Amino acid sequence: MSMEDLQDRIGYRFRDLSLLERALTHSSYANECKQKTECNERMEFLGDAVLSIIVADHIFHKFHLAEGDLTKIRASLVCEKSLFEFARKIGLGSELLLGHGEEQTGGRERPSVVSDAFEALIAAIYLDGGLEKAAQFVLPFVEEDLCHEEAPFVDYKTRLQEIIQKNPEERVEYVLVSAQGPDHDKKFVVEVHLNSNVIGRGVSRSKKGAEQAAAQEALSLMGEI
Repeated sequence: MSMEDLQDRIGYRFRDLSLLERALTHSSYANECKQKTECNERMEFLGDAVLSIIVADHIFHKFHLAEGDLTKIRASLVCEKSLFEFARKIGLGSELLLGHGEEQTGGRERPSVVSDAFEALIAAIYLDGGLEKAAQFVLPFVEEDLCHEEAPFVDYKTRLQEIIQKNPEERVEYVLVSAQGPDHDKKFVVEVHLNSNVIGRGVSRSKKGAEQAAAQEALSLMGEI
């Protein structure tokens, strides 16, 4: 294990290296160790909470979405699969302190083990440097993960509908203005109407995409994004 190399990879230097060592210590190693050694399970608990608040704060400000949609985004970003991929990017598995049995059965590549250690590492950074440093470590992974998606969570139509519903007498309608071009390269133009007034216009290769673009323009003109 090289804690120096790991600190270089994560871009953070610990003032208290014992926090980093504890974050890397699996229960199997602690159980086999003759000296009393604390494993990373308590830090995993704390790291889970710190990760959740960092991600929740980030997506709350990034996406104008309902609570249910924000919950889905957060869940996708803090699930075991995502954390395992984040951990692999910094080679965290190779740095873990594992017991003999865990080592022999492939613990360094086991998603549950590695993702838990990633949460413990977040806790270690939080305890050593505070929430801001923990966020600086976590958010690049989160942003990269979000960028790999084709904006699946930015539902401008839902956001617009939520705003309009505050006035029950108002009604939103999406009107297909035109659909031109061959099937493999068709261009749809959609307007979003508030009662009889055009409040947004969108163009896309799909009708749904044009509707989203129209809603996005409407929200922009309303000063909501």
